[in-house]
Amino acid sequence: MEAVAAIFGLLFLLFVAAGVFVTVKAVKAAKRGVDRGVAQARRTVEDTTLRARQYTQPGVAGELAQLRLTLRTSMRATQDALHTGASEDASLAEALGLFERLSAHGHELDDELKRLEREPDRASVTARLPELRERLERITHSAESLRWAARDRARQFADDDLAALGEQIDMEAGALRHWSKEPLEDRIEASGVGGTVPSGASGADGAGASRRASGASSDGSAGRKPWGSAEGETPAITARDPRTQPSYAWQKAPRTERTT
Repeated sequence: MEAVAAIFGLLFLLFVAAGVFVTVKAVKAAKRGVDRGVAQARRTVEDTTLRARQYTQPGVAGELAQLRLTLRTSMRATQDALHTGASEDASLAEALGLFERLSAHGHELDDELKRLEREPDRASVTARLPELRERLERITHSAESLRWAARDRARQFADDDLAALGEQIDMEAGALRHWSKEPLEDRIEASGVGGTVPSGASGADGAGASRRASGASSDGSAGRKPWGSAEGETPAITARDPRTQPSYAWQKAPRTERTT
């Protein structure tokens, strides 16, 4: 009895532990989903704010907003292109590693531009703008190089696959049309109908055979004698025997004559 109670207690503890584990995993997954949603909403709000500053605030503030927006757009497009291509092409793993290192420089530049937006000394910010533009161009140029290389690689693979498919289709189409290139005699032999017909005598002999067959069928009835009759005699026409005639269900039975 004590052993049964111990087994039930152990099973209960296992069920409780499994329930806790599943609950923790569900909570973590929900938290990750919420974090992704919050981060996406934050990025959308920041991009909208930067676009508004770009057009509404002239001078240094508008230029800083334009620099940040250009940097974020280029880095996000490159990240999406590399992650999408890496799921189908394992060779992009090294490119992803290089992009992670480039992203560190991009985040550093974005943080610096964000600090300069709150800088009250506009003259110092204006003096640093050429250096900031140069850094931005170097980062975005590297990001664009990775992005277009990944796209060109994917397009080249698609072109090669399309070319190979076209060659296979052309070969199959040629095989399907091979029947029309065979001679007439070879096709007749392959079909197994009749024998081979000589090429020189096919037209004349065929026409003569058809004329002879038609002549025999037209006057054969005049020259043919009936079976069992002598020459010159006309076969007698005998009456049909009622007993041998076919009977049908709707016909009345013939009356038999009674003799007294």
